[in-house]
Amino acid sequence: MNKVLNSKYISYIFLIGIAILFLLPALWVIVASFDSGATLEFKFPKLTLGNYIQTIADAANQLAYFNGLYISVTVSVFTVIISVLAAYPLSRYQLKFKNTFLLTILFLTGLPIVAIMVPVYILFINMGLVNTLTGVIMFMIAGSLPYSIWLMKNFIDSVPIELEESAWIDGATALQAIRKIVVPVIVPGFFVVFIFNFVNQWGNFFIPFILLTSEEKLPIAVHIFQFFGLYGRVDYGALAAYSVLYSLPPVILYFVGQKYLSGGFTMGGATKG
Repeated sequence: MNKVLNSKYISYIFLIGIAILFLLPALWVIVASFDSGATLEFKFPKLTLGNYIQTIADAANQLAYFNGLYISVTVSVFTVIISVLAAYPLSRYQLKFKNTFLLTILFLTGLPIVAIMVPVYILFINMGLVNTLTGVIMFMIAGSLPYSIWLMKNFIDSVPIELEESAWIDGATALQAIRKIVVPVIVPGFFVVFIFNFVNQWGNFFIPFILLTSEEKLPIAVHIFQFFGLYGRVDYGALAAYSVLYSLPPVILYFVGQKYLSGGFTMGGATKG
C-alpha cells in the first residue's frame, strides 16, 4: 500500500515539475508585457500599458494580425466545407477502393511539408501564386484536408443511417437529408475541425515564410519573428505584449467553442425519432 502511495506522489511531483517548466515562460511573457523596462530577468514590473499601446498602434502589427486572421479563418472554413463533402461518401457508400483511399489519407497526414515544398514552390512560380495570400491559403487547405477528412468521417459515422432513411421515406432528397439531418447533428464536429485547423494555421510559420516575400502580406506568425532581428536591441516588453495578443485568438476560440468541443469528442448519441 505504501509503495502505491509513494509511486502516486512521485507521479504528482513529476507532473507538477513539468507544469512549472511550461508555466514559467508563459508567466514571464505576461509579466514582461506590463513592464516598461522588461529584460530576460524575471522581476515584478512597474505596471504600464505602454507596451500594448505601442504594439497595437503600429500599423504593420495591425496588418500582420489581420493577415493572420484572414488566412486562418479562410483556410479553416474551406477545409470544413470540403472535408464534409469528401467524408460523407467515405462514411456512407461502400466504395471499391475505400480502405485503400482511407489508408492513403492517413499516410498523407504524416507526410512532412519539407518533403514537398520544393516541387510545390516551383509549381507555384509557374502558376504565379508565389507571394500571394491565395497561394498560401491553397497550400494550407491542401495540407489540412487529409486529417480533416479522416476526422470528419468519424463524426459522420456516429450519425445513424436510420435518421437519413426516415427523411428519404418522407420524400427528402439526399442533399436535403444531409443538410437537415446530418449537418445539425455533427455541428460539434464542425467546431472541432475548425478549431483544430485555425490553431494550426494561426501558428503556421514555415509556409508563409517560404511563399511570401512582401512584408505587408506576412501573417503575425512570421511578423512576430522580426522582433528578434539580427542586429540591434530586442524590445522585450513590446515582444511580450505582441506575444500575448498573438495568443488571444486560439484561447478565445477555445473558450467560446469549449461546449462544442466536449460534445464533439463524445458524439454518437443520436437515435432515430
